[in-house]
Amino acid sequence: MRKGFKGHCNKIKRSKVLLLTQNMVVFIHTVTGGDEMATAVKKTISLPPELAKEAEEIAREEGKTLSAVIQDALRVARKERLKKEFHQLQDYWSSKAKEKGVLTEKDLERYLKK
Repeated sequence: MRKGFKGHCNKIKRSKVLLLTQNMVVFIHTVTGGDEMATAVKKTISLPPELAKEAEEIAREEGKTLSAVIQDALRVARKERLKKEFHQLQDYWSSKAKEKGVLTEKDLERYLKK
């Protein structure tokens, strides 16, 4: 057991890989003290040197911690992924509607009355 971590290994409730790409791996370990809510989250992140340097520069320029910069980036990535999924669903159902001849709201009303 590593120095400074004594007693914490038995408190880890869950561990998972959050993000895995060719150049980055993010592991999240939630550490709790029994029945209480999560008290700490430990992260291990591997970045290519240029990306690490850029993240540190952003943190310095914006007066944020490196953690805050990574959190912001993950929030933006999640938002973009959800937008992409929404547009894919929208495109799918639009094409299905067109196949049925539903192009306007009146067409939809007629189709639903059938």
